[in-house]
Order: sequence, then C-alpha cells, then structure tokens
Amino acid sequence: MAYNFPVRDVQYLLNHAAGLDRLRDTGVWEDLSDEFLEAVLGEAGKFADNVLAPLNWESDQNGARLENGKVFTTPGFKEAYSQYVEAGWNSVAFPEEYGGQGLPNTVALAVVDAMQGACISFAMGTMLTTAAVKALLAFGSEEQKRLYLEKLVSAEWSGTMNLSEPQAGSDLANIKTKATPNGDGTYNIKGQKIWISYGDHDMAPNIAHLVLARLPDAPEGTRGISMFLVPKFRVGEDGSIGQANDVKIVSIEEKLGQHGSPTCVMAYGDNDECLGTLVGKENEGLRNMFVMMNAARIDVGMQAASVGEAAFQKALEYANDRPQGRKFGVKSGPAVNIFEHPDVRRNLYTMKALTDASKAICFANMVAYDLARNAPDPEVAAAAKEREELLTPLSKAFSSDRALETTNIGIQIHGGMGFVEETGAAQFFRDVRICTIYEGTNGIQGIDLAGRKLGMGKGKLAYDFIEEALANAEAAIASGDDDLKTAGGHLKREAERLKETTAYMVSAMSTNHEAGLAGATPYLDQFGYVAGGHYLLKGALAAGSEDKYLGGRKHIATFYCENLLPRAGGFAPAVMAGEDSVEELDVELLSA
Repeated sequence: MAYNFPVRDVQYLLNHAAGLDRLRDTGVWEDLSDEFLEAVLGEAGKFADNVLAPLNWESDQNGARLENGKVFTTPGFKEAYSQYVEAGWNSVAFPEEYGGQGLPNTVALAVVDAMQGACISFAMGTMLTTAAVKALLAFGSEEQKRLYLEKLVSAEWSGTMNLSEPQAGSDLANIKTKATPNGDGTYNIKGQKIWISYGDHDMAPNIAHLVLARLPDAPEGTRGISMFLVPKFRVGEDGSIGQANDVKIVSIEEKLGQHGSPTCVMAYGDNDECLGTLVGKENEGLRNMFVMMNAARIDVGMQAASVGEAAFQKALEYANDRPQGRKFGVKSGPAVNIFEHPDVRRNLYTMKALTDASKAICFANMVAYDLARNAPDPEVAAAAKEREELLTPLSKAFSSDRALETTNIGIQIHGGMGFVEETGAAQFFRDVRICTIYEGTNGIQGIDLAGRKLGMGKGKLAYDFIEEALANAEAAIASGDDDLKTAGGHLKREAERLKETTAYMVSAMSTNHEAGLAGATPYLDQFGYVAGGHYLLKGALAAGSEDKYLGGRKHIATFYCENLLPRAGGFAPAVMAGEDSVEELDVELLSA
C-alpha cells in the first residue's frame, strides 16, 4: 500500500485548530503564508511517500543487526538518510547561524508528521538528533556549539539521549555512570546505558551522545546528575573526526516493533579511555535533559498519531477493496465492500477522528512552544508557556494511547488478514506500542499533569483551558448550524465535568497525594478527550463548511463530539474514587 502524507489535512489542523495565525501575527517569521506552508509540506510529503514509505515494511522484516561491534541498518536506510541530509529536512527549525532554516518548531513538527507516518523506524533516529540540538543550543559551551552544532543541525552527524541504566529506568536517581575530571576540561566516562535508540548505526560518520553521569563528589539522587557530550569518535579542534572514543555497543535489543531502529546496550569506558565534556553546569544534567525530553514528548505524541494515520489509510484501502457480505436485509446479489457496513465505517471514522484530535493537540502544543520563546509581548509569551506546560503530557500520553486504539482497530478492520503479518496491519500496532512507554511512561505523564501542572497557580493552567473550551462550546451552540450546536452541547457538558474533577484533583494533590495520584491517569484521559473535542470543534467553527472537503472536516469534528467525547465523562468516577479504590487491593488477592 502506498502511504500518502495528508498535506491538506495537516494545513487545516495548523490553520484552523492549532492557531498558526498566532505565530504569523508575531512578525518574527518573514513568510508563513498558506502557499509557503503548502510548498514545504508538499515537498516533505513527496520525500516521505516516495523515499521513506517504501522502506517501512523492509525495516520490519530486515531490521538493524550487530556484526563485529558495529550496527548495520535496514538496506536502503543509508541512502535515504543521505537524501534526508541533502534536502535539509533536519534543519527546518534551527537558527540560521548554525545552518538552519529558522522556521517555527510547529512547521518542523509537521515535517515530523510526514516522516514518522512513512517509516517510524527511520524517523526515530532523526527525532533524537533534533532533541540533542535543542539541548546544546540551550546549554552547550561555545566550544561544543562550534564543533558540533552545524553537523548536528544538518544531521551529517546524529545525536542520542543516554538516560537509562539496568537499575535506573524511570527512576533516574539511581544512575551509576561515573564522570571523573581529568583537569583539562575533559572527563573520563565509565558505565553502561540501555535502551539507547540509534546508539550506533552506519548512516552518519559520527554520533554525539548526551550522557547522564555522576561526578565523584556529586550529591545523591537526581540533584547529583550531570550531562556530558560524548562522541563516538573524538573531534579535533578543527572539527575533524579522530580516534574511536571507547564507546562499545554490547548488544541491540530484539523488540516487539520498530525493528529497523537499533536500540542499543552501550558500554562507556571499558578501557578507561572514554572522554566527554560537561554540558551546562555540574549537577544540572537532569534539568538539561528535560529540555530534550519535553520537546521529545511532543514529538512522540505526533509520532504516534502519524502511525495512526498510516494505519487508517491502510484500513480504508482494505475496506474499499474487500467484498464481504451484503447490506443488512439484502438476501441475494453480489457481496459489497466492507466499507458499506455501518460498523466498519464507524471504526474508520473513529480512527480518523482520534488521529486528528491527537495531531491537533500536538500542533497546538507546539504553537504554544513557539509563542513562549518568540512572542514580543511578555504576557503573551508567559501565557503560551503555561499552555505548553499543560499540553505536553496530553500530547504525549493521550496521543500514544489513542494510537494504540487506532492501530488495533486497523487490525480489526482487516479481520483475519489483520492477524497475518504479510498484510502489514499488525506492524503499525507493534511499532507504536513503545510510544506509551519511552520519553516518560504515560503513567508518569499523568503524575506530571496532576502533580506539577495542577500545582501551578492552584489549577490555573487547567482552569484557563477549560474556560477557553467552554467559550468555544458556546460559540458552536450559537453558530446557527444544527450539527455544530449539538457538538457544542457535548463539549460544554464534558468541559463542565472536567472543571469538577479538576477542582477535586487540585484539592486532593494539596491534602492527600495518594488520592490524587490514584486518579491521575483517568484525569489525563478525561482531559485529553476534552482537549481533542475542543480543537476539532474550534477548527470546524473557524473553517466553515462551504465545500465538500470542509464539510467532511466538520463531520469528523461532530462525529468525535457525539461518539468519542462522551468517553470523557466516564473517567470522572475513577478520577474521584480516591486511594481506597487501589489500596484495598491486596497483593495476595492478586496472586495465583
């Protein structure tokens, strides 16, 4: 099946749901016109459709392999990577002084959408390189920037994030990798890291690893973690590649999905010859890493939604080509394509509506990210930063959870053939399964929303959003369009319920953390469904329905509000059930 990046859908979501005009209004970017955006997205789509998408199935069947200490990627990846670098796709949102194009991160996220939907195993590596660039831009020394940034911005060299260790997954306080100062500005790095995506590969001549480690006199826990830049090969003063830097690939993991993305177990300094340089200040490594992590969480949300789009396209194609059964009540005659059956159409609409709701949240999140860093008005920037903080856990967790549902429905639409690997329907589910786990599990996203984000101004971030959603609902109710009026009624009801659970969560997190944390994940789910409805309905209101395409977009929004948004209210009892609902479960009762 050919993948087709949905350029028009993405433009619609950017312009009407996510509020791209707010970036245009800043005057920071010279040209963000619809024509320019269409040209950029069109070219990204051509690259994704024609170069990357044909590699997706091959990456699943012929994944990365480790031979004699070196990782070799899927055939075709190396050539595709060269084209990716030459076309400048990695540099979209980075400063021109380092070879970037200086466009908003929101536009770069749309490019991420194209690449991830076409071949997630390939695009996983480039996503981490852009995250490394953001960390070095924020915290790198002038020397580090001089030696590394142009190469990383272009993706001539690649980058990684090195957090986890065998005893330290989500709990980074247990990191044991050591960094010993040499007295000349370099540090000897020694330790093991696990689950390092693209820790080694054959597509770039050098890799810049950003590694969390401890100095000899570091405080215990997360306050004693520093970040170090550790290249695969040492880099000379003139930027030339030198000798190997005692970085060893121990193994690559055999995974459920993303077989083409090498997930490495890495050993640093087995021979005590691994050199790194400090990024930022001592003992502030976790703070630095979260610059990468927060941006990566938005990317992961879009990554998941992009795979959901690919699964939808495949399921739609199958539904239009698979004759099976007759319409209800028809006793004879030829079979109709399964698309004609109402339940199949409901499933397809569910896939598309959940995918677009997820993308809308991610795009709105990145618009806020860009405004927070570029808006000339300090008050606008501050408000945008609050919105960015609020939406980040929703982007990551809601989008990846919904992508699991979407890709699962895709298998179901294929029937028995969906369970057969050669159709490719199952690959989407397997590939996207990790998105709920890496870059902070979705449970951690719930804790972040309930603990940190609701703790800012006693729920101010959430209440501000809810009031915006309620105003949007009222506008739909008053629009004079019966369909939008009905959808607005659903949004109003669910936003009001969210307001009630938000009040409960704010109170619980200030008086009884256990009760609040017990409801954190269902609260995030409830919030995500409301956010998705808000942005889809906002898009439908802004765009109108003057032609067939816009009418179809309106129908997706109203389908979501009538069929999927009501799920939000179902989470409210779980949110407010409190700690007793989980603490009464005894370990012995759960054991066989």
